[in-house]
Parts: sequence; C-alpha cells; structure tokens
Amino acid sequence: MTKSELIARLSERYPHLYQRDVERIVNTVFDEISGALADGNRVELRGFGSFSVRKRNARVGRNPRTGATVKVDEKFLPFFKTGKELRDRLNVGEED
Repeated sequence: MTKSELIARLSERYPHLYQRDVERIVNTVFDEISGALADGNRVELRGFGSFSVRKRNARVGRNPRTGATVKVDEKFLPFFKTGKELRDRLNVGEED
C-alpha cells in the first residue's frame, strides 16, 4: 500500500473528513516519526511495532563488478521491529 492509497482508504472509511485533512494527518504522523528518529529517539506504536535507529560502522567493502576495495562510511539506518499483536495477526492459524 502506498501513502496515497492509505489516504484514499482512510478518506473512504471516514467520509466526514475532507481528503486534504486526512492527507495532512497522515503526513503529520509520518513527519513526527521521521523527526523523532532523526533526533535519535525510538518510536513505539503499541500492538504495531517500534521504530529505532541502528548504526552501521565504517568498513571496507568490495565493488562486486570490479573487485576493487571501497571505503564505506558509517551510516545510520531505520529499523522496524513488529509488535506481538501484529505478528499474531499475520500468523493466524499457524501453530507455535
């Protein structure tokens, strides 16, 4: 599902809200999550999952095409861990 599909689905589900308001709400939620992660904070949505930032240290890699060594700088990457309710919902009917 894309962001525009999410906005359209929410607009259909809540017809009393204007689509532009739903779009503003969705954008605000995403902006707040992004901002919190950029500040180094963790974001937890109970039952859904948590977003955090993980650091990848600098390393020496290889160019797969030429085989030459390449310096790869350290970087920070977003990480998502699913919550128990979401995992249970995805795995309905499977035995543990």
